[in-house]
Amino acid sequence: MASSKREKELARQRAERQAARRSAAAARRKRRTLVLACAGAAALVLAALISVGVATRGGDQDTVVPAAQESAPPSPAASASAAPAALPPGSCAYDKGSAPASKPVALPLTTGVELEEQYTVTLVTSRGEIAFDMDSAATPCTSNSFRSLATMAYFDDTPCHRLTTSGISVLQCGDPTGTGNGGPGYSFADENLDGARYPRGTVAMANAGPGTNGSQFFLVYADSTSLPPDYTPFGTITKGLDILEKVAAAGSDESRGSGDGKPKLPVQLTTVRVMPKA
Repeated sequence: MASSKREKELARQRAERQAARRSAAAARRKRRTLVLACAGAAALVLAALISVGVATRGGDQDTVVPAAQESAPPSPAASASAAPAALPPGSCAYDKGSAPASKPVALPLTTGVELEEQYTVTLVTSRGEIAFDMDSAATPCTSNSFRSLATMAYFDDTPCHRLTTSGISVLQCGDPTGTGNGGPGYSFADENLDGARYPRGTVAMANAGPGTNGSQFFLVYADSTSLPPDYTPFGTITKGLDILEKVAAAGSDESRGSGDGKPKLPVQLTTVRVMPKA
């Protein structure tokens, strides 16, 4: 009888040990599965962050360039940037960038900005004078920047470096380097984009995405309806469209692609004058 009890007790102990081992093994498997799942989730998050970083990282080249042609529009921003904080009337924000100014200039005034004055801008060029009206009421910060750059002779003796004749019809100026990469060393927000259109005679800011305006601008010599409303229109040409048409008729060197490159008939900005409109 004692032997029988002893065998039963040993069997019970073996069963308990086996159950404990099975429970411990199950716990280890559960922990291992949880660790793998967490690692997988972390990898997915890391991959997503890397993807967003790559998608939103901007290059240094072509920092202020509008759409070249319908077949090669500018890449849209990967994600909409946060709307800039509202500024008091008569105030503007100009953000200094990492790249230095192509010509030495100071930042424009940020307070006491003109809100109602209309101006006449005269581009004195190697091909003759081109004039346009600039309305500070519609684009106060753009107008303020343009006046500031003109006053500091930033545009003087600089080329209009890009002519596009395919898809859109624009002559682009405002880069002292003549490469499409130059700027004033600061950027500022877009204005006047609600319902923006680019008919013949429009003057608008070039950019490399939302809020990247600098010094480059383009003159529209023929209706360019394919341009999206992404470029601040700040002027209307009143004189010199015939000059632009003559330059366009000569074509570009197509160094940027078909119908897009440096104008074959060079245009040099001699000086830029900004005066209150009479």
